[in-house]
Amino acid sequence: MKRIALLGATGSIGRQALEIIDADPELELCALAAGEPEIEALAAARGVELFQCRGDLTQLLAAAEPDLVLNAVVGFAGCAATLFALENGLTLALANKESLVAAGELALAAQKRGGGLLLPVDSEHSAIFQCLEGRAPEQVASIVVTASGGPFRGRARAELGHVTPEQALAHPTWQMGPKITIDSATLANKGLEVIEAHFLFGLPYERIEVIVHPTSTVHSLVRFRDGALLAHLGYPDMRVPISFALSYPERSATPIAPLDLAGMTLEFEALDEQTFPFVSLARQAGESGGTAPCAFSAANEIAVAAFLEGRLPFLSIADVVARTLQRADTSPAHDLEQLVEADRAAREIATNESGKVSSQS
Repeated sequence: MKRIALLGATGSIGRQALEIIDADPELELCALAAGEPEIEALAAARGVELFQCRGDLTQLLAAAEPDLVLNAVVGFAGCAATLFALENGLTLALANKESLVAAGELALAAQKRGGGLLLPVDSEHSAIFQCLEGRAPEQVASIVVTASGGPFRGRARAELGHVTPEQALAHPTWQMGPKITIDSATLANKGLEVIEAHFLFGLPYERIEVIVHPTSTVHSLVRFRDGALLAHLGYPDMRVPISFALSYPERSATPIAPLDLAGMTLEFEALDEQTFPFVSLARQAGESGGTAPCAFSAANEIAVAAFLEGRLPFLSIADVVARTLQRADTSPAHDLEQLVEADRAAREIATNESGKVSSQS
């Protein structure tokens, strides 16, 4: 029996995780957390005594003593739980990409001290993890992260000036929460995933590629030094990588239909970085190091919220992030307290930049 602490239980990943856990007798929920009051009802329905709405998640984890923590919290708020799990040698199934982006160096140091296992839940990173299993790092030439292209794939920049939140939330292949869906529309999610891949797999940024793959059938690929290319394929259903992480190293059955190979075609496109500059911005932040990735993530959270509230044009989301990276002090953070301060400062800059754009609109 594997005891699971699920953080972010009311979000898209959390609800699918509950479906998987409920169906698997080898998985047991020992703690639940979310930012919504309905967490109490979810816990009561499953007989889970330890649950929490917001607050310090590390206290919940310390009390629960889980075997595995599934961190599906959205944004920087997931950082403390990520660091706690890694520091204490717990297996961490990570769906909160922002915490590894913002706290990458701290997270790797905590994992080295704690000795726990880090399992990526993002479909792209789960795919890369599976393609890399059992292979020596020196055999890898590069990794290729796929992108659906979002709802505005193929559009020119001039066509996106009046995009509404409703249009940006209409993702063609994935069902996700609002923040992640907007990140997919701007391709900020790919920027975050490039930084996350750097920390997860130890590759320099020039060996992390991004390719547009509209059907999201190929979740990612790995190039090897002998010219071979391994790909992970499947229907775009997050229950697969969630189940893989929860049942690892076993593979539990899921209700996902087998991929219809005869009816499938593979289509790839180059990324239009002029229209969608977020991947370039992420590489810039990642290569700058220090707390630049933290500033990138924090500014994006602020800008996305402003867009969803109608205070910021769609194309200005990336502009706010770029201006924040220019203004932020990106000195390295040596502990969580310093990282929290870097995040706070970046958010303040991004809020001011968003206000400037709003006043000019």
